[in-house]
Amino acid sequence: MKKIPEHILRIVEELESRIGYKYRNKKLAVNALVHSSYSNEHHDFISGNNERLEFLGDAILDFILSLMLYNDSANFSEGEMSKMRALIVCESSLNECAMKIGLGDLVLLGRGEKANGGKTRPSIMSDTMEAIIGSIYLDGGMKAAEAFVKRILSETYSKATKGMLFMDYKTALQEELQKSGDVKIQYKLIEAVGPDHSKTFKISVFVNDVPIGTGTGRSKKDAEQMAAKAALAEINQIK
Repeated sequence: MKKIPEHILRIVEELESRIGYKYRNKKLAVNALVHSSYSNEHHDFISGNNERLEFLGDAILDFILSLMLYNDSANFSEGEMSKMRALIVCESSLNECAMKIGLGDLVLLGRGEKANGGKTRPSIMSDTMEAIIGSIYLDGGMKAAEAFVKRILSETYSKATKGMLFMDYKTALQEELQKSGDVKIQYKLIEAVGPDHSKTFKISVFVNDVPIGTGTGRSKKDAEQMAAKAALAEINQIK
């Protein structure tokens, strides 16, 4: 990466303000914000995208949350810890964190991705959050990364440990639809994109062969839940 342009440095400063962390190495912050669509269009100063940082951040996030759950005074079982960790690090939870800090305004996207709604795409936002975690770890070490994770995910962690975070949207949708009689509910894979270690799945839920909701997730199960959630929202069952 060559010298960082002033307008990108201003974005980094805004990121630092929103996440409460000041980078020693500003290039790590830039790297965390660069989506592949942007790096493909800006070879003049961008040497890569945030996918490697996202891979690292994913592992760091899992480790930090595993340690938090292990040290929790509730002494959760292995199964309980696994389920809660999965809920906390899922795409929807990380996307909510991204929305709270307005990350969509800061992520660097290519023209096409931006025009197609990339700034609000859950998969892009959650991946960027993980890339930020990875960049903070490289810049300030585990202590800085842990402090950041605890700060942005404190509410999510609290809800998960109290059993308040997850709703089985698929079951809720099925129960709602079957109030009026038998219906055929199908979940169909629309697409799967991205590298093997971080594929994003898009799935639509069909009721009597009519699509009523679409969702994305890092696993097919997560995408199905998000599709069911979208369908419930469509029929005004949830906000």
